[in-house]
Amino acid sequence: MTVPAPIRVVLADDERMVRSALRAILSAEPDLEVAGEAATGAEAVAVVRELRPDVVLMDVRMPGTDGIRATETILAGPGEPPRIIVVTTFENDAYVYDALRAGAAGFLLKRAEADALVGAVRLVARSDTLLFPEAVRALAAEHARARPAPPAWVGRLTGREREVLRHMAGGLTNAEIAGRLGVGAATVKTHVASVLAKTGARDRTQAVVAAYEAGFLGGR
Repeated sequence: MTVPAPIRVVLADDERMVRSALRAILSAEPDLEVAGEAATGAEAVAVVRELRPDVVLMDVRMPGTDGIRATETILAGPGEPPRIIVVTTFENDAYVYDALRAGAAGFLLKRAEADALVGAVRLVARSDTLLFPEAVRALAAEHARARPAPPAWVGRLTGREREVLRHMAGGLTNAEIAGRLGVGAATVKTHVASVLAKTGARDRTQAVVAAYEAGFLGGR
């Protein structure tokens, strides 16, 4: 039986003690590997480009280039980008919402339990579900920008794409959505790709955030 390669993680935080604590938690898991560390956003970009990790744990507030700009730069880079989880002190921080809009896969509080941290890393690395959908909904309600009218993409969604987007916002995987709709997983994957294209989103999180901002999911 082939043992899957470990999930490679980069830690980006300006506090050495925080990085040490994260490293200790992740290194205790046989399927996780801390590939590198960074103390600034600029260092995070350089380390990610060199090491090509699967996941980045990104502090949102760092000197110089902050976590939001670093997230944007990393995701705009060549090749398959890593999944980025923002690590923050305050869950309703506007910086966190901006990081999600920039393409972060989700966020964790620095006070999160070790099991939650490990589970989040595994989830974003090996699953197509949304990380902590209830938390994303709460952030959207707090920070979503008001619009005078829904954006044009809302009207371009088909009925089935609207269903898929609502299930994405609920945190369902493609397989779970397929079960709910009575269609094949490949069909759902096609619908998800179409939703991402029409919303202009890089991934599921960006699409769901855009849907809340548009009022499509009642996030305002």
